[in-house]
Amino acid sequence: MNRMRLWLAKANPVVFVAFAGLAGFCAYFSMYAFRKPFTAATFDVVAGWDFALDYKIALVIAQVAGYALSKLIGIKVIAEMRPERRAAAIILLIGVSWIALVLFAVVPAPWNVAALFLNGLPLGLIWGLVFGFMEGRRTSEVLGAILCASFILSSGVVKSVGKALMENWQVSEFWMPAAVGVVFMPLLAVSVLALATLPAPSPADEAERVARRPMMARERAAFLAAHWPVLLLLVAAYVMLTAFRDLRDNFAAEIWQALGYGDAASVFTASEGPVAALSLVAMGVLIAVKNNGRALLFMHGVILAGFAILGASTLAFQQGLLSPIVWMIAGGAGLYLAYTPFNAMLFDRMIAYSGTVATAGFLIYVADSTGYLGSVALLLFKNFGAVDLPWLPFFVGAAYATSLAGLILVGGAAILFLRGRGDGSPSPKGSESQERP
Repeated sequence: MNRMRLWLAKANPVVFVAFAGLAGFCAYFSMYAFRKPFTAATFDVVAGWDFALDYKIALVIAQVAGYALSKLIGIKVIAEMRPERRAAAIILLIGVSWIALVLFAVVPAPWNVAALFLNGLPLGLIWGLVFGFMEGRRTSEVLGAILCASFILSSGVVKSVGKALMENWQVSEFWMPAAVGVVFMPLLAVSVLALATLPAPSPADEAERVARRPMMARERAAFLAAHWPVLLLLVAAYVMLTAFRDLRDNFAAEIWQALGYGDAASVFTASEGPVAALSLVAMGVLIAVKNNGRALLFMHGVILAGFAILGASTLAFQQGLLSPIVWMIAGGAGLYLAYTPFNAMLFDRMIAYSGTVATAGFLIYVADSTGYLGSVALLLFKNFGAVDLPWLPFFVGAAYATSLAGLILVGGAAILFLRGRGDGSPSPKGSESQERP
C-alpha cells in the first residue's frame, strides 16, 4: 500500500485524477446500494400496518431521520476525523447499515420501520469520509464533480437493480434492499481499499487551496461567526434543494407511475445519465479557475441557473412543450446543477478563499443536517397537509416552490458576496497570493 501511495504521489495529474476519481465514485456509488433500493418498491399493501401515515412515507421518514441525526453527529465527527481512520470507518458504518436491512426483512411491520432508522444512521457519515480524500487538492473540482456524479447516477441504477430483482428473480420487497447490498459489496471493498492508498495533499495543493486539518469546537464556532450571513442564505436554499431532491428520489416509482412509465425498470437509470454528464462538465471546468473568489461567483451563477432551469422546465411540461421523460431529465439537470456545488466545490473554495486552515466536510455537514430536516417536514406535509393531492401535482408544486425560493436565497447570497462585507462574505485574509486576477 505504501508503494502505491508513493507512486500516486508522483503520478501524472491525469492519472491521479482517474484513479482517485474512480475510487471515490465507486465507493459512494456502492453506499447507495445500501440506502436507496427500498424506494423502488411501492409497498401498496403491508400486513400489520394500520396507521394513517402511509407505510412507504413512514419508511422514508425513518431513514431520513436517522440520516439527519447522522449529519448532526457528523458536524463533530467529520470535522475531527483523522485521515488514516476514514477507510475503516466507511467499511464499518456500511456493514452496520446492511445488518439493519436484514432486520428490515425479518422483523414484521410495524416494527421493521425502526430498522430503516438504524440503516440511515451510519450512512449519513459516508459522504464526509469519502470527500475527505478529495478535498484540498488543486484537482478537487474534478474529483468532487466525479464524486457528485456518483450520487446522481447511483440512485437510479440501484433502484433499477432492485426492481429487476423483484421482477426477474422474485425477491420480495422486504428482502430486496439487503439483496442489492450484497450485489455491491465487492465493489465497495475494492474502492475503499483504493481510497486508502491515496497520498495526502501535496505542499503545492496546500499553497493553492489551504491546508486541511481537523477542526475543533472553538475553530468551528469561529468560522460560523465570521461567515454566518452568507452561510444562512446558502443553507436555507440547500434545505429546499434537499427536500425536493429527496422527494424526487424516494418517490420516483410513484412519479414515473403517474407519468405512465410504472413498469419500466430502466427508466430510473435512463433519466439520470444525461443529468450526471451535465453536472460533471459544469463543475469540472472549475479546475481552470485558479482565483478562488471568481470560482465562488461562478458557482453561485451555476446554482442560480439550476434553480431557473427547474422552474422553466416544469412550466414547459405543464404547457405541453416537453414530454414526461424530457421534463424529468431537464428538471433533474436543473436540480443537480444547483445541488451538486453544495456537496463539494462550493465549501471547498469558500475555505480556500477565507485562508482558514479547516475542512470542507464541516460546512457540508452543517448544510446537510439542516437540509434533511426540511426533507422530513416536506414528507409530513405531503401526508397530512396536502389532503388527497396526487403525487404528480404535489411534485410539480414542490418544483415551483424550490425554484422560486432558491433564486431569491442564492441571489441574496451572491449580492452579499459581491459587496464583500466583512461580516458576511468569506474574507481573503491569508490568501492574497492565490487571489491575483
